[in-house]
Amino acid sequence: MDEKEQRTGAHGGAAGTHFLLVPGAFTGGWVWEETAARLRATGAAATALTLTGADAGAHGSAPAPPDLETHIGEVVRAIDAVTAAGGAGRFGEPAGSGGAATTPEIVLVGHGYGLHPALGAADRRPERVTRIIALDTAPAQHDQPAWTTLPDQRVREQLATWARADASDGATVPTDRATVPTDRAAGPTDGADAAGTGTGGAPGAATGTGAGAGPAPRTHGGTLPPPPSPAAWRRWGSTEGLSEAVLARLVRDAVPQPLGTLLQPLRLTGAAAAVPVTGVLCTANGTSIDLVQMRIDLGDPAFRPLTAPGVRFLELPTGHWPMLSHPDALADALRRAAAGEGHRLTPAGSQPPPHLRPFLLDVPEVPHERNETIDLYLPGGDGPHPAVIVVHGGPVPEGIRPTPRDWPTLTGYARLAASQGAIGVTFDHGLYGLDRYPHAARDVAAAVARVRADPRVDADRIALWFFSGGGLLAADWLSAPPPWLRCVAANYPILAPLPNWGLDGDRFRPAVAVRGAGELPLVVVRAGRDLPEILATVTEFRAAAEAHGAALEIIDVPEGHHGFETADHRSETAPETLRTAVRTALDTVLGHLTAP
Repeated sequence: MDEKEQRTGAHGGAAGTHFLLVPGAFTGGWVWEETAARLRATGAAATALTLTGADAGAHGSAPAPPDLETHIGEVVRAIDAVTAAGGAGRFGEPAGSGGAATTPEIVLVGHGYGLHPALGAADRRPERVTRIIALDTAPAQHDQPAWTTLPDQRVREQLATWARADASDGATVPTDRATVPTDRAAGPTDGADAAGTGTGGAPGAATGTGAGAGPAPRTHGGTLPPPPSPAAWRRWGSTEGLSEAVLARLVRDAVPQPLGTLLQPLRLTGAAAAVPVTGVLCTANGTSIDLVQMRIDLGDPAFRPLTAPGVRFLELPTGHWPMLSHPDALADALRRAAAGEGHRLTPAGSQPPPHLRPFLLDVPEVPHERNETIDLYLPGGDGPHPAVIVVHGGPVPEGIRPTPRDWPTLTGYARLAASQGAIGVTFDHGLYGLDRYPHAARDVAAAVARVRADPRVDADRIALWFFSGGGLLAADWLSAPPPWLRCVAANYPILAPLPNWGLDGDRFRPAVAVRGAGELPLVVVRAGRDLPEILATVTEFRAAAEAHGAALEIIDVPEGHHGFETADHRSETAPETLRTAVRTALDTVLGHLTAP
């Protein structure tokens, strides 16, 4: 079986398997209808669950508002019903394959929020569950509430406020519907100057359908309103592949999500630790096997469990709702996952990680000075000298060693710059998570200010060079570039937030900020073999730059992978081509930096 088949799951059977399909927030079993029908047509059994609260008004007469344990209990009862029914297809209906009733293999499929109750149910019935499938959703850990996995940043921040208050004394309870922002304001909502002093996506600061922070729901009453428009649904995941009719149905049939289901922590005993897990990643939503592997290579401890022997991954080239955009392909992937197919990730430490391999070029030793979080690589001769400030990517795990300012790619460019008469600068910033972009932007602004204040630096000749996920940090400098900023460069950059990142507003969207770049020289080094989801952001940025007349130069590296300066160090494809790209990029940046 080749790599493409391993990732996409093109074949496989599931006779004797019963799929229990658990929907995400705001939706019910109806979203699974077409996928379930296709599974049954192959001889499998499939039941699409609708959890309490997904029937509009269904829990109004319940003795207590539904919470996560309510939904876990419902999935457990579905497991018990399948067990009692033997080989029945749908709690008493004949299975698609017919024949005598036998105890089926139960596969739990959780989409979005639905993975939380699926994991909880597997923990209660581990002997009955043969596999858990996480559909475009990260597996949760013990004591983790579902709100921490929501893609909408503003909603996540609001629920975090309530969760903290819910753990304190004296909290009050909303009795009907919580007031939470659920839609994006039109146009820019959180612009900031280059110093990072904008409001960012502060809770309650952006326009929406809610009113910002409200009382904490101690007894988990109240509901989270569903996204009220197709644009609002895009904040919960990529809608690529969905027709206008399907989007309209999502809006029409969506129901409020009980807050208790999002705020109550998931309680796991570890009983289901041995149950195999398959992650089905939707690449148009901004997640892929290669991206996950990159996080593992960085040594992120949160991703370490994904390398366990029982964990596999498949990919689907669609948005976050494959059951609605590509039900045939999803049914195929679920059948392949049930059969144990898929790609296994490589544990960190089994080989040198790409970001710590040697730099492509032999770089000269130059005087090196370390000041707290900033390193200066100094040229010879009298100053002041222009400076090239290298901004690392991320997010990176907090506490990673060595820290990014010591990574070979960044020090390599800094040394090369110093060898050609500019001061090369590396430094660490605090991009430890997707919610830390505002913090990292402040770190970048502070580092730039410190460098410009150094008497050895020509404060009127500064270039900023961003890498990978640090590309979003370029937006502050593009929207209103100061006169002393002579060039902004970016290597294999992410230039628009990936769909599932949930970043709010336009502040960290270089493809929007470029309209203010004016005549500032922009240099983008595009790695031709980069991840498709990252290349798509470069394409978006290039189109915006051309539309606004920005001075953009693209340096193409057709054979380069993401981080090619070290990742492709031993490449047999075209090493000299890669080295030439490094030299060309540096010469281009220095040319703009020293131009009259």
